Amino acid sequence: MSEDLKGAILQRDKKTYAIVPRTPAGILSVEKLEAITNVVKKYNIPITKITSGHRLALVGIKKEEVNAVWEDLNIGVGRATELCLHYVQACPGTAVCSFGVQDSLGLGMELEQVFAEKTLPAKLKLGISGCQFCCGESFVRDIGLIGKKNGWRLIFGGNSGKKPRIGDVIAEDLSKEEVIKIIDACLSYYVENAKKKERTSRFMDRVGVEEFKNTIL
Repeated sequence: MSEDLKGAILQRDKKTYAIVPRTPAGILSVEKLEAITNVVKKYNIPITKITSGHRLALVGIKKEEVNAVWEDLNIGVGRATELCLHYVQACPGTAVCSFGVQDSLGLGMELEQVFAEKTLPAKLKLGISGCQFCCGESFVRDIGLIGKKNGWRLIFGGNSGKKPRIGDVIAEDLSKEEVIKIIDACLSYYVENAKKKERTSRFMDRVGVEEFKNTIL
């Protein structure tokens, strides 16, 4: 991330930059879509890429135009390199999917609002699935949620990177309020005990699921 340019990531050519507008749970309003379309045309941005985190990366922006692009967008920064919550990935859930049993989109947007500004030891990704088909890839995210008829299953410590890890099930049949409370407890313990840049997957390998659960529940 460039230190002198808002939300800008230097690209491989060492000349141009990418930015990622914030789109909680992958939701884009008409206004945001229009703003993104307008800046892509105005600044001749060559690549608009849907990311794995259900966001749009605008790639190939000239250095002198980065701040002007942000000003025209008038959208918050989707953080991509800082030690914080990077994104909440959520399936459609009960909003539109016939298989959905819980409101994954609604919960995803709420969780992003609650935890977006929390400083963490490493980057954090959330995956929320509205049913047990697990389209939100919940078992391979730092925090995962899976909707069931009786509430939410909460998972912690998953990772899909170069050393994959299936997350540990921490609690079952949770209400939305219980989900937020227990995630807050999980993150507080993680912040207090993790090493710098230690992802939740490696943290759980080191601490162990039983000690973790006994502490936060």
